[in-house]
Amino acid sequence: MSELVEILAGLIAVIFIFAPHEFAHAFIAYKCGDGTAKMQGRMTLNPIKHLDPAGFILCAVAGFGWAKPVPIYPSNFRNYRKGLFCTAIAGVVTNYIIAFIAYPLYLVILNFVYYANIDFFYANEWLAVIVRVIYYAFFFIYAYGMGIVVFNLLPLYPLDGFRVVESLTREVNPVRRFLKNYGMYILIILVVESFLCGVIQRYTDIEIVKYFDILGYLQWFAVNIIGYPISALWNLIIDPQIWLEIVTAF
Repeated sequence: MSELVEILAGLIAVIFIFAPHEFAHAFIAYKCGDGTAKMQGRMTLNPIKHLDPAGFILCAVAGFGWAKPVPIYPSNFRNYRKGLFCTAIAGVVTNYIIAFIAYPLYLVILNFVYYANIDFFYANEWLAVIVRVIYYAFFFIYAYGMGIVVFNLLPLYPLDGFRVVESLTREVNPVRRFLKNYGMYILIILVVESFLCGVIQRYTDIEIVKYFDILGYLQWFAVNIIGYPISALWNLIIDPQIWLEIVTAF
């Protein structure tokens, strides 16, 4: 049951990660002069317009994935470099903001709804499952959102990080050309390698495999380093012990 709860929560979380991410790309591109995404119906929060089935499932189970790329034609931007840069980072900035909002909601539901009424939920199993799905979903919006921020900023074509490189370099730059020509292959190798490591760890006792999970390290870095300001701040503010002392004092 616990595994099913986590999978369902992961699927819910991915919707709240990818739809705003792609909407942000489309919206900023439109503001910078390229209306292509709007004309193709991609400037919307409707997840059906943005989700790619394979990337959706992979993100739900592994924390990394992708959505349908928003069509962008940089030649339409009023300022090519500025427009390309702002459009490229719009998605990850949006994910960071959403993660900042989701983490405290996770803490509140976990500490002040679930644990505060644990006896009630022991007696009402299905209500407990629903609440667990909700707080797991908020946690995954935070954790997967951080993963998407770091993953998308890898300078590999066609990720957002490559668009950032593209906005800051000239077309003849050899590094940029290498990342464009071979970025997709490197990306596929990383995703497949991480997926296989995850499967082996889940269904075998081969502990050494975890040391070869490159994207696993990336996810750890995303949550524990990039996401640390979010978790540290909200853990300090939403501390059940502190609030218990405040309530008791009154």
